[in-house]
Amino acid sequence: MTKIKQQPGFALKALSASVIASMLLLSACSSGGGGGSASKEQDPNGKVTLNFMTQSSALAPSDPNDKLINQRLEEKTNVHINWKNFTKDVFVEKRNLAMASGDLPDAIFDAGYGDYELLKLAKDGAIIPVNDLIEQYMPNFNKVLEAAPEYKAMITAPDGNIYAFPWIEELGSGKERIQAVDAVPWINVEWLKKLGLEMPKTTEELKKVLIAFKTQDPNGNGQADEIPLSFINKPGAEDIAFLFASFGLGENPDHAVVTNDGKVVFTPAEEDYKNAVKFINELYKEGLIDVEAYTQDWSTYLAKGKDHKYGLYFSWDKANISGADDSYDVMSPLAGPDGEINVTRTNALGFHRGRMVITSANKNLEATAKWVDQMYDPIQSVQNNWGTYGDDKQQNIFEYDAEKNTLKHLPLNGMAPVELREKTSVGGPLAILDSYYGKYTTLPDDAKERMRIVKEIMAPHMKAENVMPSVFNSIEELDRLTTIETDLFAYVLRMRTEWYQNGKIDQQWDAYLKELDRLGLQEWLEIKQSGYDRATK
Repeated sequence: MTKIKQQPGFALKALSASVIASMLLLSACSSGGGGGSASKEQDPNGKVTLNFMTQSSALAPSDPNDKLINQRLEEKTNVHINWKNFTKDVFVEKRNLAMASGDLPDAIFDAGYGDYELLKLAKDGAIIPVNDLIEQYMPNFNKVLEAAPEYKAMITAPDGNIYAFPWIEELGSGKERIQAVDAVPWINVEWLKKLGLEMPKTTEELKKVLIAFKTQDPNGNGQADEIPLSFINKPGAEDIAFLFASFGLGENPDHAVVTNDGKVVFTPAEEDYKNAVKFINELYKEGLIDVEAYTQDWSTYLAKGKDHKYGLYFSWDKANISGADDSYDVMSPLAGPDGEINVTRTNALGFHRGRMVITSANKNLEATAKWVDQMYDPIQSVQNNWGTYGDDKQQNIFEYDAEKNTLKHLPLNGMAPVELREKTSVGGPLAILDSYYGKYTTLPDDAKERMRIVKEIMAPHMKAENVMPSVFNSIEELDRLTTIETDLFAYVLRMRTEWYQNGKIDQQWDAYLKELDRLGLQEWLEIKQSGYDRATK
């Protein structure tokens, strides 16, 4: 199952109204660039050409039309896409620049917009509402909304309009949803075996195991080059915060946990958070934490993981880091000092509202809507998400049975799932409902294993009955949330990192809580609680 790094809730600073206004003026005056598209009358074969902007992995072809999925799609729809494609690392900057310059594409595919940006661009007329297009030209998408009507409410803005096409990927539900936990702890079982150690069951046992990894040469090379514990120090699947749940409510990437009586809690202001940070500092003082953990990026983390240098690390899927072999296994959630075991649920769904938008420059709305609707054809959605079949130039994700109209996942043969998918899939808007498995596609092997981990190892220890739903806040609420979160979340991460290393959390805690309030925590909690109450009433 593809892990999506992007978190919808963390909106970027949106463009100002004056910038958008000048952009639209430029667009209206411009006769070239990405603003217009060739009409059917201009093409003797009736083929429509549209100008799209998108993003892709550096592993993928620079021209998305070199992907077999897109070649088949052009043949099926008689729509040619002129792509302006950027790698993920620069896409947001290029996207914002294009929207501000007046060189508007017809649409932005795999747009990655947060809610605040969507409403700001809509308010300023840069993107258009798509309600009527969905109703008139999008039977596939309408079938999705009929089968799963909750998404209709989730994609509809407070003003009643729909401004973007979503990405929907279901697998499991409730506590057994595949996204119910983000980071999974992977422990080096070969090292445990070599040193005659049991799998740790408590936080204290973990500390003893990590000390043994550091001091007893489990890789047997006579050098103290083992890294007992590593992580990437930011919210996400590689974060050490999985361990925080052993001390109470725990932590998740949104810093928001909902109690069983429906109260939204900001986790970094809780006493149990303080105790968890103190435990990480104990590990730090023992020299058990990777010296690069606080600064490393994905590629550095991956390189050491591939060399099996870690005693314990965190990731969505071990195949992406240390490989799919048996050297590492899941470490079950640990009992904390009070003997309690908890796994903090994430608020994540396989859902993102702002996956594709149509701009006000688009002169071929019908053709565009019909093309987008193909994204929601079940067989197309499955390929968009994972990759395709019948490619004679590289490894395939699927085998296609034309008679049954089904896509069967092929073995990955040692290839890291994320690498193969990034080469061949196209992302963008799509829908994969739970009902599609066994009907249109199979479960990939890595998803089967992850579902087993979530169901058997994690879900039984999830104490929280509630999660924060995907609330579509008003632009006023989003304006405040974005402003507050920019400083609040950065401050939380900075202080957490300092405390991991200097251990001064007790002395600085009261001043820290006051600073959280000064940065707007109470207003943040009010907006979040109000959103939760609206969505669950």
